[in-house]
Parts: sequence; structure tokens; C-alpha cells
Amino acid sequence: MASYYSSFFGSEEPHFLESCSLCSKHLGLNSDIFMYRGDKAFCSIECREEQIESDEAKEKRLKLSARSIRKKSSEAAKESAAGKTVRTGTLVVA
Repeated sequence: MASYYSSFFGSEEPHFLESCSLCSKHLGLNSDIFMYRGDKAFCSIECREEQIESDEAKEKRLKLSARSIRKKSSEAAKESAAGKTVRTGTLVVA
């Protein structure tokens, strides 16, 4: 079955405005469409909000993960340098 939007975009793939990005409910031609991040269409404010909350939780986990990795590498560097003598000064080579 040809998509309504395929005549506009020359493609047989489903267009992102045909169904809700979260629940896959068909988006009618005369129905409200709730957009998020420019390329995600939703059938309701509730579906859109659920996606936003999910994305925010995912971003928070990634930030926490990156922060813990940096902290661990910093601690490892301190441990490897602990107990070692480091000489500072100027070296002149002729």
C-alpha cells in the first residue's frame, strides 16, 4: 500500500509523520501531531512527555557513567604516582 506521503517524498518507506514514535498509533491527516527534537512525531502530549522523560533519564545515566569513569582514571593516576619520587629541574644538553 502506497503511503500518503510517498507522493510528496518519492519513497515507499513509512514517513515519520504517519505513526506515533512511541506507541505506533496511526497519525491521521486531520489530527494533532506533537513533535519532539524535530524528527519524532507523537499522537499525544502523554506519549511525547514519556519519550522526553526516557531521553532525559538516558542522558543522566550517560553523564553519571562518564563522570565515574573520569573519577576512576583520576584515582588510578594518583595511586600510580603515589610513593614515587619525581625530580624537577632543568636539564642542559650540550
